[in-house]
Amino acid sequence: MRDTVLDLQGPPLPGARGAISTAVIAHLAAGEPLPVPAVADADPYEDDLQLALYVCYELHYRGFRGVDPRSEWDTELLELRRRLEDRFLAALRDDASRHAAVTDALAELLVEPVQGRGVSHFLRDQGELWQLKEYATLRSLYHLKEADPHAWVLPRLRGRAKAGMAAVEFDEFGGGHAERIHARLFADLMVDLGLDTTYGRHVDAAPAQMLAVVNLMSLFGLHRALRGCLIGHFAAVEITSSPGSARLAAAMRRTGAGRAAEFFYTEHVEADAVHEQVVRREVIGGLLEDEPHLEADIAFGVDATVYLEGRLADHFLDAWRDRRSSLNVVGA
Repeated sequence: MRDTVLDLQGPPLPGARGAISTAVIAHLAAGEPLPVPAVADADPYEDDLQLALYVCYELHYRGFRGVDPRSEWDTELLELRRRLEDRFLAALRDDASRHAAVTDALAELLVEPVQGRGVSHFLRDQGELWQLKEYATLRSLYHLKEADPHAWVLPRLRGRAKAGMAAVEFDEFGGGHAERIHARLFADLMVDLGLDTTYGRHVDAAPAQMLAVVNLMSLFGLHRALRGCLIGHFAAVEITSSPGSARLAAAMRRTGAGRAAEFFYTEHVEADAVHEQVVRREVIGGLLEDEPHLEADIAFGVDATVYLEGRLADHFLDAWRDRRSSLNVVGA
């Protein structure tokens, strides 16, 4: 397999963080035989499993420098990925499931956190420039491919749901203008903050909580059986985006982060307020009209997103209130 032309454009493979990720990375880097790690004993939310899962998923995005592109469909890796996903998904179903009805799950998204408890509240009111840089560094794993995993659901929808989803994605991808693609706008934000915008550059700095947030959308996006969960994830992102973006825009303005840094969030205040209505009425409404049995999946997608974003928020706030870096020590 390693005698074929190798990818030269992707990011380098990240550093391993345990037995499972070591096995995956060695297999991709040097064709080492892939052992059968003890996935059942791995913590589903910690570094080793989440990094291994992240590396498996990235093969479906831009791959890795020096890795055979055909590794995307390596049957050994796919089997290991399935076991990692089962472990992660089972934990989320146990820990995050809170609602059976979509209306209940969505209604809870509109309840603001206690003042000062949210990350965007903290950054708006007292965040310093170094904290904004850390926030952007870690969120780059998400925002530099912001709309990509959601696009995978389009062939799995029909009618109103498909049309609504395509309309929102069209905006996310810049409405036909490359310079307006939201991932590009986030890269411009990073330039204002003096950060490296190279795709995959900051994986080693990302703690497990950040990896889990990114892995969730890949997990939902890659599986047709989880299309309802992906729509729930998408709804959670769009509905909570506008107020949070307004606070982050204020944080960027207060700290003098730069015009592009502020613009990324002001753009989301306006765009996502519209997107929220389209997602509610057309995407979710259309999907439930066509496939009412997916309601519990949509609600779970919302719940799982809120749960993992909450764990990430706790990570940021615990570190910053102690005047510590939120970046992974190895990658800092």
